[in-house]
Amino acid sequence: MTRFRWRSARFAPPLFAALIAAAFLLAVPARAQQTGRDVGVDGPLRSGPMVGHGTHRTTALWLQTDGPARVRIRYWHAATPDSTLATPVRRMQKENDFARTFHLTDLEPGQTYAYAVKIDGETIQRPYPLRFETEALWQYRRDPPAFTVAFGSCNYVNDPRFDRPGDPYGGGYRIFEEIARLDPRLMLWLGDNVYYRTGDFDAPLVMGDRYARTRAIPEMQPLLATAHHYATWDDHDYGPNNANRSYHLKETSLEVFKRYWANPSYGLPSEPGVFTQFSWNGVDFFLLDDRYHRSPNSAPREADKTMWGDDQLQWLIDALTTSEAAFKVVANGGQILNRFDRYETLARFPQDYERLMNAIEEREIEGVVFLSGDRHHTELLRTQREGAYPLYDFTNSPLTAGVGNVREGPEAENPLRVDGTLVVERNFGTLTFRGPRDDRRLVMRTYDAGGKLRWERTVEANDLTVE
Repeated sequence: MTRFRWRSARFAPPLFAALIAAAFLLAVPARAQQTGRDVGVDGPLRSGPMVGHGTHRTTALWLQTDGPARVRIRYWHAATPDSTLATPVRRMQKENDFARTFHLTDLEPGQTYAYAVKIDGETIQRPYPLRFETEALWQYRRDPPAFTVAFGSCNYVNDPRFDRPGDPYGGGYRIFEEIARLDPRLMLWLGDNVYYRTGDFDAPLVMGDRYARTRAIPEMQPLLATAHHYATWDDHDYGPNNANRSYHLKETSLEVFKRYWANPSYGLPSEPGVFTQFSWNGVDFFLLDDRYHRSPNSAPREADKTMWGDDQLQWLIDALTTSEAAFKVVANGGQILNRFDRYETLARFPQDYERLMNAIEEREIEGVVFLSGDRHHTELLRTQREGAYPLYDFTNSPLTAGVGNVREGPEAENPLRVDGTLVVERNFGTLTFRGPRDDRRLVMRTYDAGGKLRWERTVEANDLTVE
């Protein structure tokens, strides 16, 4: 068996890693770089492997083959490559789009593992590292380790067969290489991760194909292979534009979402949806579902109008109340703090907004920070509550879709916007958590598609407490 010993920036000199990445890009046909079509991915592995939810002792690994196949994952501690573990052989089947999530077990906390994919007995080669890290076992022993989370929203991959006439709406797919270059431990996808076109969201048999084509672009593969990926959705990867609970194929859409992501859970036994939660090195993350239970945007603003539904919102409030993390990161497809309601912000759902804000205050929930996408621009919003700590909503968008025109209109001078944080171009964000457990700090950053730092702000956990 061929054992991968590629090493990322953590294991190899940056120059060597850059040369490997450059060689991979030169091998990608020009057409693939322009359209994002999966013509640059050769062999039986169509896309992935993608690292999914990880814990101290387990990690999920997703991949998709180009047809029927028998697949096994071999994995080993990076420092001891002779001690190899393996998953059972699994069949890739058409009814699941030849996609499957494998579960890697018997791992040790806080360690780096390498892995290899075997398809029909043959080890698949990739010109970039295949590895992941398990969460450190720091509790009751030491301060939580520092780590970085990358995130973004609005990933449009061109498909000339079904795109609207005119200039391509998507582009700049090398942004995913810039994210991978920063070597984040986690990647959060905040919605519109796939754009269903007309002809997709009304045809269950082709909805998976849109995911498959988007997931297979060559530029995305190195990032998929190393960071732990988590996702929620917004309208375009749920159904039609501005879709809500009335979407007649929402159950099918949920099934497709589960097929292509490896989240720790999806909703509750009594409440369908994609909302979930997980923890990493002392930070708790809560991903919300702003579509499955959503009232129409234009419905009267009465007591029963909702973005999340009563059960999901109560779940969130109770989970935040239970959390003891210094930072509690709440991710939603649309903006939460923006009070302008021309677009799909929570301001259109005043009952949900008031219920959440009141619960944070009345239950004295500390350390809440919001993440959001959707808007096709990036900004950091800050609202100062009387007698309470400030709340932040870090909106990041777009990754590869077209940009918006927020510099015109009523939101041009949004009073909640932190000065210097508006970015109207393709970009991505990061959150870096560091410091001892009693003095944790969060560094928020935005990078453009070329990897240039556009702005940086630091928030102290001690400034998000109840006195």
